[in-house]
Amino acid sequence: MTSQSETGCCPRFAPEQWDGKEIAWQDKLFVKDHVISFLHIPLNFGGVVVRNMKKIEASGAENSQNMMLSEEKSLWGSDLHIAVNKEIPGAELSRISGTFMAKVFEGPYKNAGKWAKEMDAHVKSKGKDPKGMFFWYTTCPKCAKTYGKNYVVIFAKV
Repeated sequence: MTSQSETGCCPRFAPEQWDGKEIAWQDKLFVKDHVISFLHIPLNFGGVVVRNMKKIEASGAENSQNMMLSEEKSLWGSDLHIAVNKEIPGAELSRISGTFMAKVFEGPYKNAGKWAKEMDAHVKSKGKDPKGMFFWYTTCPKCAKTYGKNYVVIFAKV
């Protein structure tokens, strides 16, 4: 999955493939885990990712999209959904279904709250009611620095 990227880590992201799109998922499969946060600032994100990627790689369940979705639950934590291509024994799995509006944002992670408000307004401007959001942080901070762009996709369920 990452061996084909320039960094050996996160692949380069193509925002035009996602920005302004409406996406329908039917039982899209993910490994699910929980990230502890303090005032929405993740405290153990890296450890959660490493732990789950070991399971995913050991079972050959890597998904070519390299998609990890963060679902904010409260000031104190979020659920992380990592896309996989098959079920993994012993892992907590989630299946996400529905129609989602996607919008790409670029900038520092600290703008996530502002972006969520923009996404809410965007969805409502299209005459739809957002029923929850997932944040796809498309690259790790190190790769974002290398690529010179830090893209985040917000998927709003409609």
